[in-house]
Amino acid sequence: MSVSMSVYIPLSVVMFLEYAVWGAWLPVLAARLLGPLKMTGKQTGWIYATLPLACIVAPVVSGQLADSWFSIKWILGVSHLIGAVLLVMAAKERTFGRLFGVMLAYSVCYAATLPLVNSILFDQVEDVATQGKVFIWAPVAWALVGYFLTGWRWRFKTEGEGSDCLYLAAVLSVVMAVCCFAILPTNELAETGEIPIVKTFGMLSDMNFLMFIVLSAVLAGMMQFYFLGTARFMQDMGIPGKNVPASMAIAQAAQAIATFFFLGLALTYLGFKWTLVLGAGCWLLMYVAYVVEKPTSLIVVSQTLHGIAYVFFMIVGQIFAETVAPPDIRSSMQALIFVATTGVGLFVGTQFAGIVMDRASGEGKFQWRRIWLVPGAVMLIGVLALAVGFSDPPKEEKQGAALIRPQQANQSYAILDHGETISRLP
Repeated sequence: MSVSMSVYIPLSVVMFLEYAVWGAWLPVLAARLLGPLKMTGKQTGWIYATLPLACIVAPVVSGQLADSWFSIKWILGVSHLIGAVLLVMAAKERTFGRLFGVMLAYSVCYAATLPLVNSILFDQVEDVATQGKVFIWAPVAWALVGYFLTGWRWRFKTEGEGSDCLYLAAVLSVVMAVCCFAILPTNELAETGEIPIVKTFGMLSDMNFLMFIVLSAVLAGMMQFYFLGTARFMQDMGIPGKNVPASMAIAQAAQAIATFFFLGLALTYLGFKWTLVLGAGCWLLMYVAYVVEKPTSLIVVSQTLHGIAYVFFMIVGQIFAETVAPPDIRSSMQALIFVATTGVGLFVGTQFAGIVMDRASGEGKFQWRRIWLVPGAVMLIGVLALAVGFSDPPKEEKQGAALIRPQQANQSYAILDHGETISRLP
């Protein structure tokens, strides 16, 4: 590892807590909405749409602030403290209108933090291998917080109203804020006199980068078919409902393994273009397995493809954006990625998936092959577009996928052999 533990540990703690907060409420809040609160499916969908909606605007604002005005640690800490208060308020709300308003306000705070966790990582760590060792804590956090909540409910019988997930997220948000204030390093602010977000959007004039952003939004949106349909699909194919959570958790295990062991290797030997193609191709293969439908073991095993795809497309896309962006717009660039994927992509994808699933259903039954052919076809087009039209950025020097950008040419680097990436010397 090319960075000291005094840097690695704070970054890992913050990455873990960022996704633990998200994982505490997102997978299980729907049960409270549809159950004790008696909300409709449409109302539940709009509650869940608050985060994608917030991701269209909030990351842009926080990225601008982080690049020019405030240290990332303070934006993260304050946002999570306000978010903790809003989560407690949300746990007490019982009507759709008021809960939607509170969750939208909370989502604005949380969406503001998503790109900044990446930005502080890229600010402190240069080599992809070490970045992967920090990113791994995201799926680990998501899984562990789910297991913790399950154990808590078994032990203390708190699942009745389902509000405990929001209280847990609030506690984790407070812990996150304290850690940000206490242990995160302070990043340097840009003093170029330029407006970072304007400079970031100006990069869209490059057709290669524009293609990357558009395809990122479209293909990320296709994940919503997976999230909305997989659990019900598994049960319709004969997989017992009690086995569905564990079956889908295979994706998180695969994501953690791919992040830790194969992220650096893929970028080293394949570069950005073919790693992105591989990631989108894994989603394509997963939907092909869904269309085939039988045997059910194929459906379960195909969950590994989602985990691998997330690493090789979503995370690699974030690293690619960091690579092509000048350091003075690092936070704004990460904001743009989250606007495209978690914002526009997931929101439009949710609406599109809902329409397709409604049209391919009747009498309470889904025509799953018709449904899965749609994201499968989009993924196929995306894979071909990446393979034919996208290219790796120009590089001055290169060892695999590790890059030296022109603006970093005055810094000292060590090129390591046997697949290791370029790391900055102290």
